[in-house]
Parts: sequence; C-alpha cells; structure tokens
Amino acid sequence: MSLSAFALAVLLLLLTPGPTNTLLAVSGAARGLKASLPLIGAELGGYLTTIVPLVFLAAPLLADQPVAAVVIKLASTLWVLLLAARLWTRPPSATEPGAVTAFAVYCTTMLNPKALIIGLALMPPASLASAEELVRPFPYLAVFSVTVVCVATCWLSAGAAILRRVATTSPLLFGRVAASFLVVFAISLAGRAIGWI
Repeated sequence: MSLSAFALAVLLLLLTPGPTNTLLAVSGAARGLKASLPLIGAELGGYLTTIVPLVFLAAPLLADQPVAAVVIKLASTLWVLLLAARLWTRPPSATEPGAVTAFAVYCTTMLNPKALIIGLALMPPASLASAEELVRPFPYLAVFSVTVVCVATCWLSAGAAILRRVATTSPLLFGRVAASFLVVFAISLAGRAIGWI
C-alpha cells in the first residue's frame, strides 16, 4: 500500500466514531479543549503500544491465530462496558474527569480493534531480512502519528464546541448518553468477535 493510500485509509478509520473518540468528545465537552489536550498523547501511546509490536514482531505469528483476535475483541468489549458503567455513574465535569482519564484513553485505545486493523492490515510489516525492510514501517508510523494527533484534536474540538453546553447544564444526562454509546460499541465489538455481526 502506498503511503498516500495508507494515510487516507488511516484518516477514514480514525474519524469513525468509536470508544476512544467518544471519550475524547466527552472530555472536550466536560473540560474543554485545552484541559483535554493531554489525552492526545494517551491515545497515540495506546495505539503505538499495540501497533509497534504487531508490525515488528507479531504480524507473521498472529496471521495464523484467529483466536487471538477474538480474545482481544472480547477484552475490548469488557473494557468498554466498564467505561460505560463509570460514565453512567460518574459523568465527567470540568473539575472531575470521571471515567475520562489519560489512563482510560490509553487502555481503550490499546484495546481498540482499529489498532489491530492498522497494525496487521494497513501497515507494512518489518522484516529482519534487510535493513531496508526493517525500516520500511517508519514513514508509515510517522504519518499515522500525525494523523492521530489531527483527528484527536478534531474530536476534542467537536466535543468542546458542540457538546459543551449539554455537558455543563445536564452532566448526568450527558454521561448517560455517552455511556449508552459505549454500550452500543461494546455490543458491536462482541457481535463481531463471536460472528453475530
């Protein structure tokens, strides 16, 4: 896949609503853009924690292990359900992050199936066969990192600009709506993992 095709595929994938993007929008709405900016580093760190080992070590091993992908999707489902429960009971606010912490964003992103898609399907795997093949993923990782920062900023900004009024006037309702979205994502993940969707 060419670098430009990769950039477009990653952009479209990252723009798709999901658990990490929901957390970013919720934080932007509850705390504003500036206070939520550190979450971008947590998201990027979560993605790279999954993608780098996939690209450099595991891609050949996991290609023949479909059970591993199912286990990761089910683990993602459980994590997203836990976040939904926390958002339902403790919605974030300008002073209290609730379920939307850097650690929550990091873990959610690390378990996000998008990371598997990027690491196993979109990014070229590294190989020890030659120096050229070993460094082949680096430009892709750079493009990916810049794209994550840009898209995360968009989600934070959207939350701050569009959802902030609801989050400040009705924080409990806002937290419960966000939790409901996370439950839908969790059901979708579980359905795909066990073949129902």
